[in-house]
Amino acid sequence: MQATSGLAPPQSGEAADAAPPPARRRISFALTPVRYAILVYLATRVLLILVAVVNGALRNHAVLHELANWDGLLYRQVANNGYPNYVPHARSTLGFFPLYPMMMWPLGHVMSWITGKAFINGLTLAGLVISGIGGLIMTLLVQRLASGWWGEAVGRRAVLLFCLFPGSVVFSMVYAEGVALPLAAGCILALQRRRWLLAGVLAGIATALEPEAVVLVLVCAVSAGLELRRRGWRARESLLAPVLSVTGVGAFAIYLWAHAGTPFAYTQAQKYGWDETFDPFAIVHLVRSLASKVSFSHFNNPTINLNLVVGAAGVIVLVVLLVLLFMRWREVSVEALLWTLGISFLMVTAKYTPPNPRLLITAFPAVIVPAYYLRRRGLALYAAASGVLLAGLSALTFVGTTLRP
Repeated sequence: MQATSGLAPPQSGEAADAAPPPARRRISFALTPVRYAILVYLATRVLLILVAVVNGALRNHAVLHELANWDGLLYRQVANNGYPNYVPHARSTLGFFPLYPMMMWPLGHVMSWITGKAFINGLTLAGLVISGIGGLIMTLLVQRLASGWWGEAVGRRAVLLFCLFPGSVVFSMVYAEGVALPLAAGCILALQRRRWLLAGVLAGIATALEPEAVVLVLVCAVSAGLELRRRGWRARESLLAPVLSVTGVGAFAIYLWAHAGTPFAYTQAQKYGWDETFDPFAIVHLVRSLASKVSFSHFNNPTINLNLVVGAAGVIVLVVLLVLLFMRWREVSVEALLWTLGISFLMVTAKYTPPNPRLLITAFPAVIVPAYYLRRRGLALYAAASGVLLAGLSALTFVGTTLRP
């Protein structure tokens, strides 16, 4: 008679019950490469929510109002009331592109119905959901792009630095960058892979979201031109990208022409409302303005404009990051380099808005390049400093008008 150990293997049915379902295994396997990016992004969003809650309790502000501060208030106004049919000589909703508030409007009704809150609060929740999801997608694209340029280990480090960068606060506020940036990154990735139709569609959508996204028109045009130079007229499909890239901004201009009487209503609204114009000497004027406000009397009566301080620091940060990026230019795609240069040019020539964290993160290839150089202790110190700045600057941004994001 054969002896048994009493530890007979489970029956096949029991094994099947113990094992995770195939669908769950497939999902787990698919998420493995991006699990780190998702966790880092969610952790930084929790940090910002905690900052907003504590800030609101200390300064007696509603959390939803904090997260809709600055441009978010005007995006809500566009979604709620639309655009005026003339260009007023004051700040108006005409200074904002339309697609983000158009996305907020239907979801705002849903959020208002689910929560029982007023529609305006539903719009805030809608804007936050859209920006938050867009920020997660952008984080995954950052990992994909950085891994392609410098390897998977750098891609993971790039995720950490990107999510902790102070400008990432826009993914937790009612700001269009939460949609425009993943579209821009997706367009760059599509151009790298010569998927011209997809690149053009993504760029066209992006140019209906943010004025900075118009840089994608140049990026698509140069990328298509280089492809035509390499392959000749056989690569004429590449022309789809630049042609489609102008559809968003073009449609907005046509609408403004019909609705407000001029296709340049946006630029006029920016000038009349914020005194925002092209200024080739914007950085010189920024430094002069900051220098004029620094005095010993300031320390007794602190009225210095922190936007000037952050803007001047942003110029220095931008220069350093650009140098680091172009030291590795052979490994980065032409499309990413062009995007970074185009955004940098807009930053240093804008009269009203200096290179603050929100604009710096738009030039994301430069923001993530320190991930290539930093290891262990250096990475930890850099990430810790970024996290402190993210929390501290966000606290100032959420309440009042001390600091623009």
